[in-house]
Amino acid sequence: MTNLKTKILAFSDQINAEIKEIRAHLHRHPELSFQEFETSKFIQNYLNELGIPFQSGFVKTGIVGKIEGKNPSKKVIALRSDMDALPISENKNNKYCSTNEGVMHACGHDMHMAGLLGTAKILTEFKNEWEGTVLLIFQPGEELLPGGAKLMMEEGALNPEPEWILGQHVLPDMPAGTVGFRSGMYMASGDEIYLTVKGKGGHAAMPHKCTDTVLVASHIIVALQQIVSRHCDARIPTVLSFGKMIANGATNIIPDEVKIEGTFRTMNEEWRAKAKQLITDIAQTTAKGMGASCEVDIRHGYPFLVNDENSTQEAKKNAIDLLGKDKVVDMDIRMTTEDFGFYSQKYPVTFYRFGVQSDKNGSLHTSSFEANDNSLNTCMTTMAYLAISYLNK
Repeated sequence: MTNLKTKILAFSDQINAEIKEIRAHLHRHPELSFQEFETSKFIQNYLNELGIPFQSGFVKTGIVGKIEGKNPSKKVIALRSDMDALPISENKNNKYCSTNEGVMHACGHDMHMAGLLGTAKILTEFKNEWEGTVLLIFQPGEELLPGGAKLMMEEGALNPEPEWILGQHVLPDMPAGTVGFRSGMYMASGDEIYLTVKGKGGHAAMPHKCTDTVLVASHIIVALQQIVSRHCDARIPTVLSFGKMIANGATNIIPDEVKIEGTFRTMNEEWRAKAKQLITDIAQTTAKGMGASCEVDIRHGYPFLVNDENSTQEAKKNAIDLLGKDKVVDMDIRMTTEDFGFYSQKYPVTFYRFGVQSDKNGSLHTSSFEANDNSLNTCMTTMAYLAISYLNK
């Protein structure tokens, strides 16, 4: 592998400018979840240029390419990139600023796509030096329930079925050129909570003649915090947060209803089910005790993401071989969610991070997020090297 490693690094340098331009194009033309039509066309055209056969139309915009090395039936693995952007207006000072008003690649999926296309070019260039078959998953709708990963699997996109799936994600607080791994439990499950408090609204100066739905909603939010602090085993990572409350009254109007929206995240399926029932019970009984009612809608979201122990440790070792020990770090658990978790429930997977830190980038999912495209070289070489190392093992 030493000679091949040298050739991969040299080839990635040759195509680096091309992959950066691909990333720039994708960043300028973001599309929302399950609406990635032009993005999908662009990827299909590039795969055609590389001579890589593919199937398209999964969940309308999804694509699965196939690269065969020597002895294609020996092993099958899959490499995954998501394609969708977020409904965020980008900071106009950002590099390669979005031309689609109100839509932005604020989670780095443009980097993921460009990186996987670069990986595909590397794998194609050296396909006589590795064995097996690589599936290239370009997946829609990672940012929106029910998640493109779930829907693509339901439509039979992974055919033949892989024995390992490799995925990667940008991390803005990690220096460019570095990657991070964690074996075992890595990311949380995520469920969406929608509560509607209902009562008889009225004049704020006469609260005795109405139901103070705003006060009821406030008590519900406070009461629900007990779920984590008093009902959850302290050893189970859990987050319950509410980010939206709409009480569309006025200074002197108590509204008929108040809407509350939040998220519940954890890393234990038994506790996940119990907690959702507690949310329902506490919200409804609190409302009833104050003369109101509460409708509860909890939308079952992504499962937790667990990395396969053996293949992830092997991937980390190979990353050290490629990049050096100082460029590979151990990751902690994250309470963020990823629909890649659906893959991890069915297949051995490795989901890792690559650093995109720059002087300008803000946090993920913000208008000021800006990935450092100098990290694309690390992005595509790491994925290609990990894939080839696994196949040739």
